[in-house]
Amino acid sequence: MANMARTTSPPPEELTEKIIDVDVSEEMRGSFLEYAYSVIYQRALPDARDGLKPVQRRILYQMSEMGLRPDRGHVKCARVVGEVMGKLHPHGDSAIYDALVRLSQPFAMRVPLVDGHGNFGSLGGDDAPAAMRYTEARLTRAAMLMVESIDENVVDFRPNYDGQETEPEVLPAAFPNLLVNGASGIAVGMATNMAPHNLGEVIAAARHLLAHPDATLEELMEFIPGPDLPTGGTITGLDGIRDAYTKGRGTFRIRATVSIEKLTPRRTGLVVTELPYNVGPEKVISRIKELVQAKKLQGISDLKDLTDRNQGLRLVIELKNGFNPEAVLEELYRLTPMEETFGINNVALVDGEPRTLGLRDLLQVYVDHRLEVVRRRCEHRRAKREERLHLVTGLLVALADIDQVIAVIRDSDDSTQARQRLMDTFDLSDTQARYILDTPLRRLTRYDKQELEQERDTLTAEIAELTAILESDKKLRRLVSKELAAVAKEFATPRRTVLRESTGEVRTSAMPLEVGDDPCHVLLSTSGLIGRTSGQQLPPMFEGPRTRNDAMASNVRATVRGEVGLVTDLGRVIRVPVLELPELPDKADENPAISSGVPVTEFVELDADERVIALTSLDSDGPGLVVGTRSGIVKRVGGDYPQQKDDFEIIALRPGDRLVGATPLVTGEEDLVFITSNAQLLRFSATTVRPQGRGAGGVTGIRLAEGAHAVWFGAVLSPEDAVVVTVAGSSTGPDSQPGTAKVTPFTAFPAKGRATGGVRCQRFLKGEDILLFGWVGRSPARAFREDGGPVRLPDPVERRDGSGEALPRPIAAVGTGQVDTGTVVASLFQG
Repeated sequence: MANMARTTSPPPEELTEKIIDVDVSEEMRGSFLEYAYSVIYQRALPDARDGLKPVQRRILYQMSEMGLRPDRGHVKCARVVGEVMGKLHPHGDSAIYDALVRLSQPFAMRVPLVDGHGNFGSLGGDDAPAAMRYTEARLTRAAMLMVESIDENVVDFRPNYDGQETEPEVLPAAFPNLLVNGASGIAVGMATNMAPHNLGEVIAAARHLLAHPDATLEELMEFIPGPDLPTGGTITGLDGIRDAYTKGRGTFRIRATVSIEKLTPRRTGLVVTELPYNVGPEKVISRIKELVQAKKLQGISDLKDLTDRNQGLRLVIELKNGFNPEAVLEELYRLTPMEETFGINNVALVDGEPRTLGLRDLLQVYVDHRLEVVRRRCEHRRAKREERLHLVTGLLVALADIDQVIAVIRDSDDSTQARQRLMDTFDLSDTQARYILDTPLRRLTRYDKQELEQERDTLTAEIAELTAILESDKKLRRLVSKELAAVAKEFATPRRTVLRESTGEVRTSAMPLEVGDDPCHVLLSTSGLIGRTSGQQLPPMFEGPRTRNDAMASNVRATVRGEVGLVTDLGRVIRVPVLELPELPDKADENPAISSGVPVTEFVELDADERVIALTSLDSDGPGLVVGTRSGIVKRVGGDYPQQKDDFEIIALRPGDRLVGATPLVTGEEDLVFITSNAQLLRFSATTVRPQGRGAGGVTGIRLAEGAHAVWFGAVLSPEDAVVVTVAGSSTGPDSQPGTAKVTPFTAFPAKGRATGGVRCQRFLKGEDILLFGWVGRSPARAFREDGGPVRLPDPVERRDGSGEALPRPIAAVGTGQVDTGTVVASLFQG
């Protein structure tokens, strides 16, 4: 088989492989510059005039074109994203939706431009917004100001990416959006980070610049002292703000707004109501938990996020007892995002070039833009009115000789001839002749002529006004200022962020983290309120608004980190840490909620018929505690209290018996006093009562007559300064009867031996058979009604067994305003 030679034809020229040698460095340089240019001008940086990035501008413009005004219903965000992506912004839908979401977030924008319906995320990005198919949106009233008059040739338009649509190069922006809402973006080789400001303050500064074109930065800062963040907070470090306003770059610190509150009578907490800009509660919570677990942050016992849509942000940080709230707060500022640094970098596009702008430059660019917008709007409106006036004038000429006009039209062969003959006969323009031919005969009446003349006069006046504005820079600036004032009146809101001067250095707290074990006094009032002093000073009486005339029933020396005992009428002592008790302010109006103390029932659980009658120290040193019972038993208890029990008994009471008084002894040589229901008073020395163990039942203190019982028991340290107050009444009469009262110097009663019957302290009048009250303490004595009001007592009398004087009102408690530290001088009595 013969070999056949195979021949191949050469490939066509267009299929021939061509290799072009390219310098890699040149190609990389050119490609990178093209990419950088696209990022800078088409994505990351806002325009200094309207403060918007291209995607934001396209969203607002397209939503305006879709008719999504505030008075219309919401539409799905997916529809908005689709319209923007298909007509103006050929990029990913997620980027467009992210920009749309930010425009609607009140915690990101000082004046939101999109009214969102649905889940648009949360503060700090803790919760992501819902998908665009679920959320809905429309423009806000403020956004309508951004696109206001855009159809009046106020800005230039350019073709979109495929040349089939047009889009504005910039929006008219009737308010300074860049300063009001701020901006952030990362480009190539540069970035922008601008803080939001208060709309009212920014407009006031812009109006000042309009009226005074040579205004200095210092003058403008009188209107704009600093940023006003949507989330509030406190800005410290105004030096950095001044640098940013001067050079376009600077830093300041934002602190959360925190208040120290009493969560319960025993617990103090830090309540966070405002966080730094772009910081969410989840970020703060996770950081605090991390620090607590690592033992880098002490004093925190619990953390709760009580934020809801009704009360807003509320983050409660519960503190352990024994820690200074101020010191813990300083640690939180130092270690957590509750204090953040914001770096201002005012980079924006000016005439197509990125520039770093100070405050005055930013305001000047906006003012110039607004002047140009209003000027072009006036030119557009004047041109429209001049065009209309031209037509109205021609129509009035025709109406002046309507018969000849009709004859000319009827004698013409066609509309072209008629138009030309009208132009020649009445000296009309082509436009006027066409308008006359197009006007229906029904418009050519006498009334229409009057309307046209009125319209002509109105158009002439408006044209003159617009011309005056265009020919006077002063009037143009005044018009722009007036429009800005109207915007501020409608949309301005009070400042949210507090500004504070600072050196700019990170501050560390000098106070100790834990509360010191300082000396104090624990006080119990006659109405059952308890509290502690902040030092060794003992107030003469409680001065709170709730119990204005309350008196002191018991007081005991202690230390802040120590413990005290609450003595109840059932013979129990309940241990209470002093630190858990509220600290009484020096003045009642500093903290009215605790100015008189807090009810003792907030700290201890009592039986239904049990009440606290006194306070006692739990120290083992000292002469101890002495108690007296209703049946006349007295007992002196030493300081051998159990250390591991929260409550324990100090006397073995007989069935039905109760304590009527308890007093910590100071010297052990005080006079002990019983007062009985049959008006007997026994005074004997405490030295005659030997200490007993807690399980003992005591010894006889006073010998009672049949049917009588003790109504008061206590101790007196200074007999010369003490008085005895007794109130007699009827055992069968109503409780509303005030009875008779008697005040007697304590020295009028002789000392007797223990276990004797004592002496009579008040003689009963007719109808009286029982002593309702008895009390011994330092003079002057004070009596109070059930509602806390005062009751006047009679003057002291020397006769110890005399009768009393009628009281104007029933007495609920007796006490004194003169106090010696360490001495029990008042007590609470129940009728």
